[in-house]
Amino acid sequence: MSKILVTGGAGFIGSNFVRMMLAETDHQIINLDLLTYAGNLENLSDVEGRANYAFVRGDIVDARVMSAVFAEHQPEVVVHFAAESHVDRSVLDATAFVQTNVVGTQVLLDQSRHHGVRRFVHVSTDEVYGSLGATGLFTEDTPLQPNSPYSSSKAGSDLLVRAAVHTHDMDCVITRCSNNYGPFQFPEKLIPLMIANAREDTPLPVYGDGKNVRDWIHVDDHCRGIRRAMEDGATGEVYNFGGDAERENLFVVHEILRLVGKGEDLIRFVTDRPGHDRRYAMDSSKAKSQLGWSPSFTFESGLAQTVEWYLANQQWWERVRSGAYQDYYSRQYGGR
Repeated sequence: MSKILVTGGAGFIGSNFVRMMLAETDHQIINLDLLTYAGNLENLSDVEGRANYAFVRGDIVDARVMSAVFAEHQPEVVVHFAAESHVDRSVLDATAFVQTNVVGTQVLLDQSRHHGVRRFVHVSTDEVYGSLGATGLFTEDTPLQPNSPYSSSKAGSDLLVRAAVHTHDMDCVITRCSNNYGPFQFPEKLIPLMIANAREDTPLPVYGDGKNVRDWIHVDDHCRGIRRAMEDGATGEVYNFGGDAERENLFVVHEILRLVGKGEDLIRFVTDRPGHDRRYAMDSSKAKSQLGWSPSFTFESGLAQTVEWYLANQQWWERVRSGAYQDYYSRQYGGR
């Protein structure tokens, strides 16, 4: 049994990873999250009280606080999800992205080295590779060419992790994933936004011509990949995880409308996002051959399951959109 510090464990992917690890292992999980707008402890209300689970509220940018967390909990492994991750917000103001994604990652690397962490797993994104043309796939050797403030900050954090391996001989692994979807995703992202709007007969905003292509991966498949990289990945290596599911955004919107039972008259085309990458697609052959990983969901099965979850949990996303979910920490922890 290991002590695993999961940063950003109250977010979308992090909370799914925490739940999976608690369900499938006996590891001690310490969930560290600042609880900014995308952190929702209600995602994990069903695991509170578990003897092998603890929550700590803290900012990864604050070296003093992180030093105290590492000293108290003595993690053997760090799985680093914590990040500002919404591209549109980075376009409006990149400051928080540089602070959290770049400075925060360096703080965690420093503390991990100082406190003897055995392995550091850094969760990144395919967006650091930039944009593809009509053909081809991102491999782990594709040059980093980020095009948004968000992806630039993630590329910066990736390079700091790489430097920690080569400069300080740290045991680090980097994972990069394609677009995630599934339960508990913050409703400003494409799939949950479209489900919620369709449910309420609200217009569905589609950027540009809607033909931007993304490779979609179900969050459960991504979390299994991260676990495989944590357990069996080689030091200093990068592993891509994709869902083998390239789809145009407009196709995804049409499928959601079909599954919700609403008409395409709800679609509204809006001015495209500045610097909107045209296509992402991941080559996951390295993870498949070296880690024995492969996606279990097809896009069709995963999307149907996701739509069903959002329709059955409307109260959850209504509380998120209203901001009421942010009161949970104060109720549960007394605001400490």
